[in-house]
Parts: sequence; C-alpha cells; structure tokens
Amino acid sequence: MPRVAQGFWLSAPGRGEIRAVELPRPGADEVLVRTLYSGVSRGTESLVFRGGVPPSQYAAMRAPFQDGAFPAPVKYGYLNVGVVEEGPAPLRGRTVFCLYPHQTHYVVPAEAVTPVPDDVPAARAVLAGTVETAVNAVWDAAPLLGDKIAVVGGGMVGSAVAALLVRYPAARVQLVDADPARAATAEALGVPFALPADARGDCDLVVHASATEEGLARALELLAPEGTVIELSWYGDRRVGLPLGESFHSRRLTLRSSQVGAVAPARRGRYGFADRLRLALDLLADPAFDALVTGESRFAELPSVLPRLASGALPALCHRIRYPAAGAPAPGAA
Repeated sequence: MPRVAQGFWLSAPGRGEIRAVELPRPGADEVLVRTLYSGVSRGTESLVFRGGVPPSQYAAMRAPFQDGAFPAPVKYGYLNVGVVEEGPAPLRGRTVFCLYPHQTHYVVPAEAVTPVPDDVPAARAVLAGTVETAVNAVWDAAPLLGDKIAVVGGGMVGSAVAALLVRYPAARVQLVDADPARAATAEALGVPFALPADARGDCDLVVHASATEEGLARALELLAPEGTVIELSWYGDRRVGLPLGESFHSRRLTLRSSQVGAVAPARRGRYGFADRLRLALDLLADPAFDALVTGESRFAELPSVLPRLASGALPALCHRIRYPAAGAPAPGAA
C-alpha cells in the first residue's frame, strides 16, 4: 500500500484544506523528511491565497516543489524544516531546511535539502528563506561604509534586511513603519525605529518592503540627491502610482528592483543558490532573529489560520506552523 502524508492545499482562492498525499519510496539519491516546522511567508502566501498572482507571473512565482497551478488548486509554500528519516547515511537524522510547502512528510532529491547548523534551533531555521531574501537584497543594494540608510516596511523581509544592514560599520540605519507596534521588533533586532513622518531623510540608500504606494513614495522622499531605492515589495496584480514628476528627475533618483529568484549580479560569479542559503542559515545563529516569529499554530489549524493571516485579522511577521511529533502520525497505509 502507498505511504501517505498530509499536505495543505489552496482548493480555491480564499479557501484551503488538508489533503492526503501519496508518498513515493525514496530513491538512492532522495530523502524522506518528516516536517518539524514550516513558516507562512505572510506577504507572498496571502497574495497566493486570495488568487492575486497575475497570469503573466505564474511561471516566475512557481515554488520549487509546488503542486498544482495558480490560481488553484495549488500546494504552495517554501519555508520548511524537518528531520531526514530515510536517505543517504550522511543526512539520516539531520535537521534540514527545504523550500517545500506545508506538508507533514515529503520525498525530494537529497541535493534539495540543506543541513541546519548545530547552533541554529529548528524552530528558528524556518526563517532561512526570508533571511536568504534579505541577503540577496543587501547584495543588490551594495551599501558603503558610513551610508545613511532607511528600510521602509517592518514586515518579515524588511525587518530581516534591517537586521543585516545595522551590522555595517559606521552606517546610520533606521527601520520605518506605520505600525507603532513594529518598534518592539526593531528594538529586539537592535535597529532604531521611526514612524514615517519622523523618519530621518538625506539617505544614500532606502530599501522599500512595505508593499504600499505610500511606503514607496515615502522611500523616495527620504533619499538624498542621487540616492537609490531598492524595491523589494511585490504587488502581484495591483497597479502602483508613484510621484515620478516633482523632483524625481531633478534629484536624479534611482529606483531599482531586487528579487530572490536570481542571485544578485555582483555575487553571481562566486555564489550559487546553495551558497546563499547556507549563508542565511549561518546568520540565523543570532537569537535576535527570533523576533521575526510572532505566532505559532498546529498544522491541523492551517486551514482556519491562513485566512486570518491573509485578511490581517491575525497580525504576523512570520507565523510558524508546528507539526505532530514522530509517529503521530507517520506515513502509513492508505
């Protein structure tokens, strides 16, 4: 009889359910992973949940181990930490990170999993994909010694970027968000915080991650002449208006996108995707990143939790999903 797992599927825009998923026997170069935790990347997964991926971006937005197709039914997600139960000897028993959706067990090529360093707890390692995005953004931004920097948008990705940038020598870094509650997250990460109206201007560099028109307009306002905004937000099927008249041209401002789907050009010759992910996991040895996990639910609750995350009724940066302990349940007879 086939072995089975339980996976979370978006059955239709705005509605999710847990389904049984048949598991193949792992081949010689594959691993069977039992999931410990997965993470909900609230911005992207909320957009997917409401069916907001534009048809032109179906291929670009496809997750590495996605099943189904946009808008639905689709099994989507990419923040998964588990234990290798079957596979090559060097990996058996290891805690690993994988870009896999929300599912209790799964079989993937051994090269698709990355061992989690011993000094990084599994519960924190779900942030690896987010910190990897932040690493790529910092590579794209290429800050210089002493730069004046603002990060506009204190969500999951913006906060991770700010946590990396504040380590730069002599840099002035500020996290800017319209929600005063984000000040506590900024404090935990060691980053000065400001509301938009109070943010310090004359910035050489602004990283924008609020996914709002207002945030992007404020990011442009905070720049010094010839400054650069790195745009991390992804708006899906929404159109965004910008004040590109006024002083945009006379101040010779730059607006440039960054996206994790490709390694930043400045590092592409020396780093691949696996190198970038390993770097992100090494950075997660810092317990300050625990501030990015703002809630936790059981896997069985995901169908009711994700609508609340998508609507904003359940505020969150990273919402962590906890899976059943070993043997309760494990793959078994269908």
